[in-house]
Amino acid sequence: MSSERPLDQTSSQTRGIIGWCLYDWANSAFPTVITTFVFAAYFTKAVAADPVSGTEQWGYAISASALAVAVTGPVLGAIADHAGARKPWIAVLTFICVIATAMLWFTRPDPSDIIWVLFFVALANYAFEMGMVFYNAMLADIAPKPLTGRISGWGWGLGYAGGLLCLAVALVLFVQPDPALFGLDKSASEPIRATALLVAVWFAVFSIPLFLYTPDAPASGLSVTAAVRRGLCEFIATIRRLRDYAQIVRFLIARMFYADGLTTLFAFGGIYAAGTFGMGFSELIVFGIALNVTAGLGAAAFGWVDDALGSKKTIMIAVSALIVLSTAVLLAPSKTWFWILAMPLGIFVGPAQAASRSMMTHLTPPDVRNEMFGLYALSGKATAFMGPALLGWVTAMADSQRIGMATILVFFGIGLLLLLTVRDIKK
Repeated sequence: MSSERPLDQTSSQTRGIIGWCLYDWANSAFPTVITTFVFAAYFTKAVAADPVSGTEQWGYAISASALAVAVTGPVLGAIADHAGARKPWIAVLTFICVIATAMLWFTRPDPSDIIWVLFFVALANYAFEMGMVFYNAMLADIAPKPLTGRISGWGWGLGYAGGLLCLAVALVLFVQPDPALFGLDKSASEPIRATALLVAVWFAVFSIPLFLYTPDAPASGLSVTAAVRRGLCEFIATIRRLRDYAQIVRFLIARMFYADGLTTLFAFGGIYAAGTFGMGFSELIVFGIALNVTAGLGAAAFGWVDDALGSKKTIMIAVSALIVLSTAVLLAPSKTWFWILAMPLGIFVGPAQAASRSMMTHLTPPDVRNEMFGLYALSGKATAFMGPALLGWVTAMADSQRIGMATILVFFGIGLLLLLTVRDIKK
């Protein structure tokens, strides 16, 4: 379907948009519960030998999965452009993420399980991020162009709401009850480990509306071999003529840096709160719920700002605010001040992501959309292996989580400066 169609929507088109937005609701349970607030903290506090080495090891695992996305995303996107349909790719990657997440249930609070958890969290994170390549590429097909910013923002907002509700369920059913429900053994950390099963089921169930109701691009009819051959050739040709896409390249390089700051912030936010301020699992989940409230409200509200002022201005407002508030959070002298300063930080996280997706949609030619969103994933992941790795290395060298987290500000600052070189998109 064309992204140029008028604003009036049929009921089937509305269902398609809702189904697309609900996939954000479904998959956001994974980064919220697994890689940010609960399982990452469980790994550093209960599985790893100590929080500092655990932070370093977790950083290397996330870096490895990010590097794999950076390498394979553009190539698979080019192949998908010639295969046509996107939902089969999303289905396979969703399945892999769900299974790998469920396998985290078997992670015992024992250093001998370090390799087990790092392997499956890296595999799950890879599948999650690759699925987003094809999911993001669907935006232009299901959203009327004048509403692209709002629909992208609504998706991100629903994502934060989904992460929030999943965290709340984890808190009520698994973390807080004493004695534990469902016969779970607290001495073996089974209530915390069970949150991985919750996320796996959550992701699987709530992704169903996308596959049932959201229209897909038609299959090209090419064989797998032909699609791979043409996709690889097209990818090589695109790399050779990147100068023809100068504005896209500038935007992707800018995003490469500020997205890395966001990725690192997500991956280590819960770890930092647990290690520096001594937050327990219950408090981490409450913190995560509160942060998701502000982030969801920010993502949804800034969708109107995106459509009114343009994606570039929206991103610049968000990243500038992230720099100021992140600095304040890192200087917070106590847990109370950490709470006070972290809450408004969440308001600007969603807009930076949602407006980036809508800006890429506006910039990208339709015939290379999957491929370009593969490059979009590359821009979010090419340096993403550097951010967590640098944070882990600085944390180890300085023996301080606070100093390690300060590396995030460098990526935000570089990204903001480079974004200034990108031509603004006229609405």
